Amino acid sequence: MGIEAIPINADPKVESRREVVSQKWWQLGGKDVSYVSVDAGYESRSESSSTEDLVKNVDNVYVAPEAIELYKPIEGFEGAHRFDPNASWSPEEEKKLVRRLDWRIALPACIMFFALQLDRGNITQALSDNMLIDLGLTTNDYNNGMTIFYCSFLFAELPSQLVSKKLGPDIWIPIQMTCWSIVAASQAALSGRTSFFICRSLLGLIEGGFIPDTILYLSYFYKHLELPRRLSWFWTSYQSTQIVGAFLAYGILHLRGSSGLQGQGWRYLFAIEGSFTGLIGIFTWLYLPASPTQTARHGVKGLLRPKEGWFTEREEVIMVTRILRDDPGKATMHNRQGLSFGLLWDALTDYDMWPIYILGLSWTIPFTPPQAYITLTCKALGFDTFETNLLTIPAYTLFILQLLFWTWASEKLNQRLVVGLIAQVWGLPLLIALVTLPMHFANANWVKWVLSTLLIGYPYAHAIIVALTSRNSGSVRTRTVGSSLYNMAVQASNIFSSQIYRQDDKPYYYRGNKVLLGILAWNIVAFVATKAYYVTKNKKRDEKWNAMTREERVHYLATTEDKGNKRLDFRFGS
Repeated sequence: MGIEAIPINADPKVESRREVVSQKWWQLGGKDVSYVSVDAGYESRSESSSTEDLVKNVDNVYVAPEAIELYKPIEGFEGAHRFDPNASWSPEEEKKLVRRLDWRIALPACIMFFALQLDRGNITQALSDNMLIDLGLTTNDYNNGMTIFYCSFLFAELPSQLVSKKLGPDIWIPIQMTCWSIVAASQAALSGRTSFFICRSLLGLIEGGFIPDTILYLSYFYKHLELPRRLSWFWTSYQSTQIVGAFLAYGILHLRGSSGLQGQGWRYLFAIEGSFTGLIGIFTWLYLPASPTQTARHGVKGLLRPKEGWFTEREEVIMVTRILRDDPGKATMHNRQGLSFGLLWDALTDYDMWPIYILGLSWTIPFTPPQAYITLTCKALGFDTFETNLLTIPAYTLFILQLLFWTWASEKLNQRLVVGLIAQVWGLPLLIALVTLPMHFANANWVKWVLSTLLIGYPYAHAIIVALTSRNSGSVRTRTVGSSLYNMAVQASNIFSSQIYRQDDKPYYYRGNKVLLGILAWNIVAFVATKAYYVTKNKKRDEKWNAMTREERVHYLATTEDKGNKRLDFRFGS
């Protein structure tokens, strides 16, 4: 959402100003602004009008003399002692700090996500090694197991996020990782349907909440415009797991012969990769800091950090101040503060976030079953176990390239929901082809493999929408709950997705692909409607804000009971 300054004819008795106008839905580029300054639109004529230029200062709420009091951090906020609204620094200083954060915060987050996906996604490689046959399971049993996993994952999301908000992500995330690694490794001892269902349920319960926990953690360090790119790296590590996992599986699945694991390669796969994740969990406990101002080592926790911390006092001032200039709402709670029932209810009933949750319920569905069944599809097309694992690599490589490109493009074009719409348009001809092509024709196997590969490697907007969820929250409480609710919606879509491809529809799943095509059509409508909702909302707020004098704006901000994204100075991204 960009801001334009349009001169208007002012009454001679009224202070000269320009209207604040949000970016049109069709415009590309511009600057995304979360909070509009008190002085937005006013020319600098006196001490009471402190802004020189709308475009320069519209997004810095602290330029107004009253701002320090209006947007003051709460007592107990971990960065309050380093916050200086008058601080200044060069762009080079900030870029240098952000690069250090990328290495010290974003990279470990990517490694943690790699570990998550390694343990929840290696079942795909296990399927290629005849795990279902060894355990006496059917495709429908597998579907039910995945449904159990996603249900457990979904129900654990919000409770896990609430625990994380109280304990701190730097404490809760390592505990999660260590616990799920034990369950993941124990899958080496699966004996049948019951043990399969139990392990999938436990994995979901423990892993649930990890993603929103990590997103909340990253928001402590990054501005809203910086978050999408870091989340694209986050999901790149997720999909890189598929590539690395395929190579690991190629080697591990060759481990056969007489042993306590019955000589079945997929059992070695679970045991080795689960143990590896446990080691990452332990190192995470020893490494993660609580916030930009809490990087010094204290006792065993933080053993892998220097005793004096990572940053100088000036660097901490820059990090805290730049974050709060970007979003003053981040100082409304501290990082060890849990949510009361009232705050939780306020976040749950924040109707301005519901359009994003609705998108989460369906937008990935057209692409999820083809990805979950890619190894079974390749096996049905006549490829052997090892060829199948290698043939999944091009799809995941394309996925990563699309993810990185479209996240970068969304920042440059200042458009987010449009990327989700592009993803649906990408999938439309591919699904039509899968529905209409006959079962047998010349080079049918390779044609259907190409279609499946392109479908899996679609323009992935998940990192963009997750960042948009965080950006549009407007407060820590809504960000905490909103990240969980959006991810819960996505997990709910995975539950539905896991039941679309059925046993009686294999191996080409014509009926299932028709269902995916219908959902894709709905998604196109949903993305357009969500974009229209936020654009209209911003337009109405611009009209109200422009109608207020500067004094009325200050009075509103000082007395309003509106919070977070309900405030008139807040603008939604889309």
